[in-house]
Amino acid sequence: MSKYNALRDKKPSKQRMYELVRAPIITEKATLLSEFNQVSFWVPTDSNKFEIKAAIEGLFDVKVTNVNTLLQKGKTKRFRGQLGKRSDRKKAVITLAEGQSIDVTTGI
Repeated sequence: MSKYNALRDKKPSKQRMYELVRAPIITEKATLLSEFNQVSFWVPTDSNKFEIKAAIEGLFDVKVTNVNTLLQKGKTKRFRGQLGKRSDRKKAVITLAEGQSIDVTTGI
């Protein structure tokens, strides 16, 4: 249980916060999530939910209630007969508290 507490209590630095929030995901499915007060971001594959929550709360000054993450495996593709692989990506779906919002169309 101490490893869990150590991860939860460790706050990322300001530089790491900017590194954690790579880009908002602006797709049709991601915009439908706004009905449920959720926003999605691309994040580094080595990040955890506690870091992501602290970064979103620190950068956007909002209250986060839940963080769901998923790892999108890279596809194997063929280019001019050569096999290649796209890199893996991690997506974070952030649920905000009632009355909170993030405008992803503007910069930080």
